[in-house]
Amino acid sequence: MIAKQPKPKTCRNATCSIKFVPQRLGQAVCSPACALATKDVNQQKARKSLAQVERREIKVRKEKLKSRADHLREAQQAFNEWVRLRDADLPCVSCGRHHDGQYHAGHWRSVGANPELRFEPLNVWKQCAPCNTHLSGNLVNYRISLLQLIGAEKVAWLEGPHPARKYTVEEIKAIKADYRAKTRELKRAAA
Repeated sequence: MIAKQPKPKTCRNATCSIKFVPQRLGQAVCSPACALATKDVNQQKARKSLAQVERREIKVRKEKLKSRADHLREAQQAFNEWVRLRDADLPCVSCGRHHDGQYHAGHWRSVGANPELRFEPLNVWKQCAPCNTHLSGNLVNYRISLLQLIGAEKVAWLEGPHPARKYTVEEIKAIKADYRAKTRELKRAAA
């Protein structure tokens, strides 16, 4: 049986680029001189690959170090961003005005008083910073607007008693992922 001859290859050295027949399996360059010329490029690729692996490992380790409160804060940020995008065309829920200032995601029933309504979309609406921060939510006007937006029955439900809710870390991660996906959808639709 006659051994099959390897096919000619083009040298990987950018300055050489001649055709050669490989002498051994995996040979990519025609000579030791070309191998030395390409070593710097290969080392850079290897360093870059190692750096990517290291960054990924650091990210995983940081994720493991996060507390439940850290995950809850990130989920709240994702939810609030979604609320602001959902209500982008609406005025402030409390004062009814449009302005160029900063908007918050204002909770009708506060997170401190009703943590179980923290991620309830009917409980959170776009609110201007002055109403939310300086007027403590401007609650009288907020309630009037809320009655017009969702109706008396749903407002009564929001104000009624709710069972206590303590989210697990996995539930919080799912909420965060869900609202980030919804935010991406809204941004894509707006573009």
